[in-house]
Amino acid sequence: MWELMNGNKMKKLRNAFTICLVMASLTAAQRPAASAGQTSQADAQAAAAAQPGAALVRENYSKYEYRIPMRDGVKLFTSVYIPKDVIAEGKTYPILLQRTPYNVAPYGADKYRATLGPSELFAREKFIFAYQDVRGRFMSEGDFTIIRPHKPAKGPKDTDESTDCYDTVEWLVNNIAGNTGKVGMWGVSQPGFFAAAGMIDAHPALVAVSPQAPVTDYYLNDDSYHNGAFMLAPAFASIRASGNARETPRRLRPRWPSTTARRTATSSTSTWVRWLTQTRGTSNTVSSFGRRISSTQPTTNSGRLDRSGDT
Repeated sequence: MWELMNGNKMKKLRNAFTICLVMASLTAAQRPAASAGQTSQADAQAAAAAQPGAALVRENYSKYEYRIPMRDGVKLFTSVYIPKDVIAEGKTYPILLQRTPYNVAPYGADKYRATLGPSELFAREKFIFAYQDVRGRFMSEGDFTIIRPHKPAKGPKDTDESTDCYDTVEWLVNNIAGNTGKVGMWGVSQPGFFAAAGMIDAHPALVAVSPQAPVTDYYLNDDSYHNGAFMLAPAFASIRASGNARETPRRLRPRWPSTTARRTATSSTSTWVRWLTQTRGTSNTVSSFGRRISSTQPTTNSGRLDRSGDT
C-alpha cells in the first residue's frame, strides 16, 4: 500500500516538472530575437563598462614624461598625469606617487594608461598621478637590487630607496605645475616595499603613505623563503625575469628563451648570488630592513592628503 502511494507521488512530481519545462520553453520562444543593431549596441555598452576609466583618463588628464635626476646623477623615468583643469582653470591638486619595478607602461607621451591610482574613484576625484620605474628597471638608469637594503649612514652621493624617493618628491613638488606641495604614496607587494622605504627619513612633503602587503622580510612566509626554507621555483622564476644585468634602459621585458634559466643558474647575477648566500639577521639582509621599518616612527607621514594647504 505504502509503495503504491509513494509511486503515485513520484509520478505527480515528474508530471509537474515536465509541465514547468514546457511552459519555460514556450515563453522563451515567444520573445522577439534581438536585431543586429541591438546586439552591436549591447556589445559596445559591455566594452565601455569593461574599461570605464580609459576614456576618462584621456579626456581629463595630460601626460608628461620626465627623467628625474637623483643625487648621484642617475636619472629615473617618471610618467606624470596632470588634470587638464590645472592649465585651463588654474586648479591645484596633491600628487599621488607610485614607484614600481614592474614598469610604468605604456611609454610615450601620447599613450595613456587605462586607469589611474588605486581605483577609478581616485581618477574621478582628481590628483596629479606620478608613476616611476625604480632604479635599474625598464626605462630608468642605474642598477637594480631587489629589496635594496637601507643605509642608515650616508655620504652626499650615497643612495638607497629612501633617498631616491626623497629626491623624486623634491623634484616633483618643485617642477610639476599645479601641485599643492603635498605628496602621497601607495603600493602593493613590491611597490608596497618602495612605499615603505620612502617613509624612512621622508621628505617633508610626503604626508601620506599606504604600503599594502609590502615585501619586507622574505624569510617569514613570503614568496622566496617560507619560515627560512628557500622556495627555489618562485625565486628562480623571478630572478630570470628581473635579476639579469642590462646594458641600457629598456621599455619592455623580453620574452625569455628556454635557455635563460640555464644561463641564469650559472651566471654571476648579483641578486641570485645574494639570495642564495645571505644569512638571516646580518646587516645586509631584508630582515634587517623589516626591523628598520618597524622601529621607525616618521614625523611627516601622519597627515592627510587633502586639498587645503594645511596638513
